[in-house]
Order: sequence, then structure tokens, then C-alpha cells
Amino acid sequence: MLITSMFSLKYINVAMVTVLKNVTNVITAVGEMYLFSKHHEGRVWAALFLMIISAITGGITDLSFNATGYVWQTLNCFLTASYSLTLRRVMDTAKQYTKSGNLNEFTMVLLNNTLSLPLGIFLMLVFNEVDYLLRTPLLRLPSFWLVMTFSGVLGLAISFTSMWFLHQTGATTYSLVGSLNKIPLSVAGILLFKVPTSLENSASILFGLLAGVLFARAKIRERSQS
Repeated sequence: MLITSMFSLKYINVAMVTVLKNVTNVITAVGEMYLFSKHHEGRVWAALFLMIISAITGGITDLSFNATGYVWQTLNCFLTASYSLTLRRVMDTAKQYTKSGNLNEFTMVLLNNTLSLPLGIFLMLVFNEVDYLLRTPLLRLPSFWLVMTFSGVLGLAISFTSMWFLHQTGATTYSLVGSLNKIPLSVAGILLFKVPTSLENSASILFGLLAGVLFARAKIRERSQS
């Protein structure tokens, strides 16, 4: 999930990535319907449909369209949805096979990061990053260690809060909350990186972001009614 996200950002601007990530909500909602027999009301599906339309129109009007980047982002959407659904399944399974009835957030973060180590080591060997790591002068810079430590703390915080959030809600709700931070992220991405855009593309991005907000409101109403 993280690797495909990095590769997609290499080819696609931040604003388009945030809009295309809305497709993850659609995949997650469908997955919850089939895996957990969870049904969503009409407003939720209407918002999801608007997200799909915004992703399509955004791709058509993207001045910096890159097919490779869109392939990576499509893979990322499926992998992100799979990640959310798998975590939800693991938590439900833990209720049946553990004495306490659940796995706490610290245990989930520990297991999640430990299981990712083999893949990380494999990729380091494939891309010959071990040799680079031994020769790079960055390891002698205090600022490098400060930034890397800060990044690690943020990563741990993201993992912990993600696990806690999934414990309290569902995979679809977990995905939709990410939709709310996309508005400032998209604007910042366009301004900071001076992304070439057109009126049509900007409109499609705004349309997608508003669809994400509508989706959040529909899910909140659905949750309050249930």
C-alpha cells in the first residue's frame, strides 16, 4: 500500500492523487457489503457514485496525465481497501480466539510492523539499498536522524490511531474520514508544487472533494440511525 502510494506520487500531482483515492471508499464499501454483510443506504451510494464521476472527469481533464501514475494509483486504491478490510477481519477473528475478546491497539501495531519487516528487507536487497546505506554521508548528519526519528514517531502515531479508529468504527467509516482532510491537502499540493491545471480540472477536483464531504455526512447519518 505504501509503496504504490509513493510511486503514484512520483507521476501524479497531489491534488489528483487525493481525488483518485476516493475510489478506495467505493471498493471498501463494496467489500464490506460482501465480506461483512453490511448494507449502506441510498445517500451513501449516491455519494460514492459522485466520487467515481469526479475521478473519471479528473483524469480526462488532467493536464499532466500520466498513464503509469494512474496504474500505480489504481493498485493503491485496491491495496488500501484490502488493508482496511483485512484489519477489520483480523479484529473480528480476535474476538473469537483470544481470552480478552480483542487485540489492543499496541498489539496490533506491533504485529503489523513486525510482519512488514520481511517485505522491507527484501526490497532493500532487490534495490541494493544496503550498499547505499553503508556509504551515504546522511548517517553522519544530526538533522537527518532528527527528521527520521520525527517521521518514525508520526508513523507510529498514524498506525496507533488507525487501529483505534477501526476498533471503534468500520472500514468504510475509516476510509471516509480521510476524505475530509483532502480539501486542504489538494489546495496545498497545487500551490506548493505549482501544478499546471485548467478550470475544468480544478472543477473536477472540487467536485470530488465535495463528494467526499457528502459521503461523510451520509455515513454519519446512517450510523446515527442504526
